Amino acid sequence: MTDKTHQEELDDLIAENDTGARDPSGLAKKIVLGVALLWPLYQLYMASPLPFVTGFGLIDDSQQRAIHLAFALFLGFMTFPAYVNAPRSYIPAYDWIFGILAACCSLYILVFYRDVVNNAGGIRTSAETFVSIAGMILVMEITRRVLGISLVIVATVFSIYVFVGPMLPELISHRGFSLNRYVDHMFLTTEGVFGLPLGVSNSFIFLFVLFGALLDKGGAGNFFIKLSFSMLGHLRGGPAKAAVVSSGLTGLISGSAIANVVTTGTFTIPLMKRIGFSGEKAGAIEVSSSINGQIMPPVMGAAAFLMTEFVGITYFEVVVHAFVLSHRQLCRPVLHRAFGSG
Repeated sequence: MTDKTHQEELDDLIAENDTGARDPSGLAKKIVLGVALLWPLYQLYMASPLPFVTGFGLIDDSQQRAIHLAFALFLGFMTFPAYVNAPRSYIPAYDWIFGILAACCSLYILVFYRDVVNNAGGIRTSAETFVSIAGMILVMEITRRVLGISLVIVATVFSIYVFVGPMLPELISHRGFSLNRYVDHMFLTTEGVFGLPLGVSNSFIFLFVLFGALLDKGGAGNFFIKLSFSMLGHLRGGPAKAAVVSSGLTGLISGSAIANVVTTGTFTIPLMKRIGFSGEKAGAIEVSSSINGQIMPPVMGAAAFLMTEFVGITYFEVVVHAFVLSHRQLCRPVLHRAFGSG
């Protein structure tokens, strides 16, 4: 296998898991690229002082979440095939329908924002009910394509639980809820789909991952790998140590554990095997290093931003605690050998 073929396979692996395995051509490709370019431009504009200076784009946070989700859903259906044997070289008609319908369901909150807010907690119209149900189904479908069926099953089980509560054993039963209450809570207010995680993604996560991707494309990832090898490559077991450090440094700018493995593992795994590590052990070291590298600030696998919102502490405090816990985990084996189990 040539180096070019091997690199193409690695690029396909990243695309399949992170950016979608579909590569359309012609007008479809231009539309996808245009929307993909428009999304970061919109996010940068909303994060800048320009809306306050120009007076254009001053919208509520809930409306911003609706636009953010509309971009994500549309691009998700455009780039992630529905099943393994689905077309990769073009976008099927059903994905165009799903993508446009999903974006419209999300943007319904933006267009009819005043009506949606005024009816909160009250009787929802037929249009609001239809948009909510269709929107949730499409959200679960894109979740299945990107993350797999497990999360969809969990969401489905708890959605069914909302309605069958009175029929369950006393320990887990409840009085049950109407369809009106369900769609109001799950889609038309900021408690369900448009809840806190989406708000954090809109306000923080997207921008951090965007700038991390720009750094990576600018050569920062390659610099971190070379820096790690220059510091540790000459030591005993140097490639393994370099794999840990380079994966942690790459985690500073990467929002994907898979991309981290592919980026650093291309260099570290062959070198570890060359000095005597088995293929299984070299792969295990690289994978565990890359996955744990995702908890490195500032991205921290997006978990840090959710912590700040849920717990009510500053991002800096989360980072400090992460460093303390990491240091404790690193020092525990040394202390155990020095002082025993006590």
